[in-house]
Amino acid sequence: MIALVDCNSFYASCEQVFRPDLKKMPVVVLSNNDGCIIAANKEAKALTEIPMFQPVFKIQKLLDKSNVTYFSSNYTLYNDMSRRVMDTLKTFSPRVEEYSIDESFVDLSIHQNECYTGLAHNIKNTIYKNTGIPVGVGIAKTKSLSKLANKYAKKIAENDNVYVVDSEVKRKQLLQNLKVKDIWGIGRKHALRLEDKKISTALDFANMPVAWVRKEMTVIGERLWRELNNIPCLEIVEKPKAKKGIGTAKSFGFKLTSYSLIEEACSYYVAEVADLLRQQHSAASQIDISLQTNQHSEIDKQYRNNITITLDTPTDSTIKLTKEALRGLKQIYKPGYRYKKVGVNLLQLVNRTDIQTNLFDTQHKIESDTITFLLDNLNGKFGKNKIKLATVGNRHKEWALIKEHRSPRFTTQWDELLIIGGTK
Repeated sequence: MIALVDCNSFYASCEQVFRPDLKKMPVVVLSNNDGCIIAANKEAKALTEIPMFQPVFKIQKLLDKSNVTYFSSNYTLYNDMSRRVMDTLKTFSPRVEEYSIDESFVDLSIHQNECYTGLAHNIKNTIYKNTGIPVGVGIAKTKSLSKLANKYAKKIAENDNVYVVDSEVKRKQLLQNLKVKDIWGIGRKHALRLEDKKISTALDFANMPVAWVRKEMTVIGERLWRELNNIPCLEIVEKPKAKKGIGTAKSFGFKLTSYSLIEEACSYYVAEVADLLRQQHSAASQIDISLQTNQHSEIDKQYRNNITITLDTPTDSTIKLTKEALRGLKQIYKPGYRYKKVGVNLLQLVNRTDIQTNLFDTQHKIESDTITFLLDNLNGKFGKNKIKLATVGNRHKEWALIKEHRSPRFTTQWDELLIIGGTK
């Protein structure tokens, strides 16, 4: 059996863990630069007069009137809370697939003789006890059914966030009560096609002839059909595949005209993505730099451009990548514009052990590896960006994202620990 454990309103729940006064109160989390609502708890979602994904400045009075508490996104906190949830899940099984920051599949094959309903409640209660994060637990024989079971566990209040598909009756009950569009892997286009053919529930889809499914939805649809009919086709993936590209494109907190400030921001983001590159033991063959103004502005002149640079030899060195990135930035930068965003993308990634060098860069590579190793070790020991390239500069506040409502990073920063009774 496989469990799908999904955190309830994860970002908002992380904030509520350290703000118990907000329990059962509407809470939302904002996008970069405090732009739009990107996450909300169920109390906030119940306020139907509040439109999601609207710029906050347009609905701020409505939020205040409805007593909604809003936070800037705090990914440092969310990532650490996610790690704590995953660590708890690994006490129940050594085989856990971290599907996303708030969702995991758990192989329960070592619990064959246990009551799965009791086990599901135990998982839910232990995670809440260890982290304060509420979760839903769906258990079934296949990953697709466990995903649906999780959805159904949360949909019906009487389920108490737990649903176990341990009989044919419960499998049919589950599929009968969910729409075809609820099925994991059925996109909007396929859902509309199926509904046009009067296939409206998940059970309708599971009862279709497999030959028809394969013809209309290829082998991927057939695999899904088999999973819904209790035939496992999808394995637990413990080690995620290496990414084929790594990038970031963040808006500045302010519109920038100064090339030197944009250069510092670009250098900072190169260091970020290079660090992720090394974590998955890859090297980049290309680097793409993009620069653009605010396309929504009605008063600014508009400009956007990008450049892709192919490197002589694939590398994971922050120094080499920064040098190439700034060379590209200089080529696409034009004075006279108010820039809003710079993007850095590392492309054509290869495994670090598969790098093909040439006869002339061996010594250079050794020196670069040594410096990179030292930088990573020092930053790992003393904190992110304690040691950085001079091109990153020290004017972070002049271009960084606006986060006026960010909560403290309670679990990772000594100087932001939760204060109880007036002392840390």
